[in-house]
Amino acid sequence: MRAAYTRFFVFLCAAAMVFPLCIPAPLHAQQAKFKEEYKLTLNVGPTFYWGLGAAKFAELVKEKTKGRINVKPYYSSSLLKGAQLQSPQMVARGIIDCAMESTINSSTVIPAMNIFSFPFFINNFENLDKIEHGRTGKAIFAEMEKIGLKPLAWGENGFRQLTNSKVPVEKPEDLKGLRIRVVGSPIFIDTFRQLGADPVNMNWGDAVTAFQQGVVDGQENPVGVLIPVQIYQYHKYLTLWNYLADPLIIYWNMDQWKAFPDDIKKAIQEAADEAGRFEKALARAGLDGDKSLNILKNEFKYTMEVPEPLKFFQEKGMVVSNLTPANLEAFKEAVKPVSEKWIPQVGKQVYDMAVADMGK
Repeated sequence: MRAAYTRFFVFLCAAAMVFPLCIPAPLHAQQAKFKEEYKLTLNVGPTFYWGLGAAKFAELVKEKTKGRINVKPYYSSSLLKGAQLQSPQMVARGIIDCAMESTINSSTVIPAMNIFSFPFFINNFENLDKIEHGRTGKAIFAEMEKIGLKPLAWGENGFRQLTNSKVPVEKPEDLKGLRIRVVGSPIFIDTFRQLGADPVNMNWGDAVTAFQQGVVDGQENPVGVLIPVQIYQYHKYLTLWNYLADPLIIYWNMDQWKAFPDDIKKAIQEAADEAGRFEKALARAGLDGDKSLNILKNEFKYTMEVPEPLKFFQEKGMVVSNLTPANLEAFKEAVKPVSEKWIPQVGKQVYDMAVADMGK
């Protein structure tokens, strides 16, 4: 009998050591490696195409990860308190989890991104796609990875166009003396000074006041920005000149990314690819024939509120100018000194990659 009790005791001890390893951890413990919320920063509000793209990304991430990863967009640089140029650093340090930001805002950290801001260099969607998905785009993504960012997909704010309240701008001399609000990137300042304009950097709220008071004559922004800000309230003339591109990149903190299991990485990557395609189609809708409108309709079941942006602006009383080939060449010739100055700063290798990608 005593031997039987001894054997039973030994069995219980062994069971106590083994069975706890087999009991599943509570559900909350299994999910503890994921945050309740992943913060995404972007520079604009939710009604812009860029903002709609960020919302689509958050929606798709939740869907594809079955609710395990929840991304929340923080609009209008609210996480950065307006310091939009700090986005790459804040994501790289893990203070912010992810971003959908413009290459313009990141170019101070990654100079190669200024390739998109070379004036009259890219000029059309075909060239832009070739650069993003060619050697140039891969080189830019590699530079992002070096500083702790995981680039996921391209989006698009659009080619930046010119509006003003004074005159139709169709040739370089039409810009002489016009005071133009521009973003703070130095290459923008250089470009408009080279064209004879007086560029001024100010936030959008101050710019609107300046437009109303007549102390600033014009500005440059993509169509997807001009519609929601109702630019026709301040300016009569729109020049469709595609003078430079404004791509967006969806990216994540690299340390977080590496810690995700493979199925989560796959789901987030797929969400970024789809959201980027959706957002690009929004930015190009009505500007590339029916191509982007059909992508939105057939792939995303989405109908554009403004499917014909140029007609929309004309109906609002704006005069829309399209550059002739000769006038476009005149602008290209006029800004050559800007490109020559900036090639060393961006990197001759990056510039040559872009030229090769476009087949020029």
